[in-house]
Amino acid sequence: MHIHPEMTHGYAQANGVRLHYVEQGSGPLVILLHGFPDFWYSWRDQLPALAAAGYRAVAPDLRGYNESERPLGIEAYSIDVLAADVAALIHALGAERATVVGHDWGGLVAWHVAMHHPEVVSSLVIMNAPHPLAFRRELKGNWAQKRRSWYIGFFQLPWLPEAMLAMGNRWLLRRVLRRGGPAHNDAELDAYLAAFAGQGAMTAALNYYRALFRIRSKRPVTIQAPTLLIWGLRDRFLLPALAEGTEAWVPKLERHEEPRARHWVQHDAAASVNAQLLAFLSHHAAT
Repeated sequence: MHIHPEMTHGYAQANGVRLHYVEQGSGPLVILLHGFPDFWYSWRDQLPALAAAGYRAVAPDLRGYNESERPLGIEAYSIDVLAADVAALIHALGAERATVVGHDWGGLVAWHVAMHHPEVVSSLVIMNAPHPLAFRRELKGNWAQKRRSWYIGFFQLPWLPEAMLAMGNRWLLRRVLRRGGPAHNDAELDAYLAAFAGQGAMTAALNYYRALFRIRSKRPVTIQAPTLLIWGLRDRFLLPALAEGTEAWVPKLERHEEPRARHWVQHDAAASVNAQLLAFLSHHAAT
């Protein structure tokens, strides 16, 4: 795996788990949360840009992923627990507040951090991850989104999703990672496959989905932090309609669309996303 020479690896105890992270730069803290199936490497295009602009950029492996600890059981992956991990990590890194950036599942976690741990969030950046109430709205009334979200129901099954993702030298996982996914070449694909090679790695990642429907979370509340919502319009999994109406729950919202970007917008439009991110942070980052 090729990484920037100034990136460093570290570990922190946060909310009872040992989390691995990669960081670069110094200055106001920016936490970058990856989605599924991903790990800290999701932010390889953003870490150097943030560091060069004077920020301390930290990309953790969320619990269960890659080199972070993998607790057993579905309950260990509830959204409330995941949000508490991030709040604890910010403090473990020696900061009171941070800008929290999230993509996909990391975006869902970031929404919940801003709702239920607002004291640690100076500003919020979400990439292709709907507000929880917007997702609930579209799943109820938008059949096109229901069809695109079929895999969420499939992931609720025990052992079968793990078996399918592992069969045939993990051809299905390889396809997800390469076809519109975060791996653009063989070296990147190998890095992602290695991250999911550990015992229990795929089960831990799938438990995020299983916990989402089995454990009731706290009621969503209005988010007061300044928020930037970036959306790749060619997302195969999440329709642009999921971004509509977000202002109702996020009064200080800015929106930016990337017409040619797919789900992994931070890779498909890295230069544009970095420019939007840095412009937003110049006004709203923690000091």
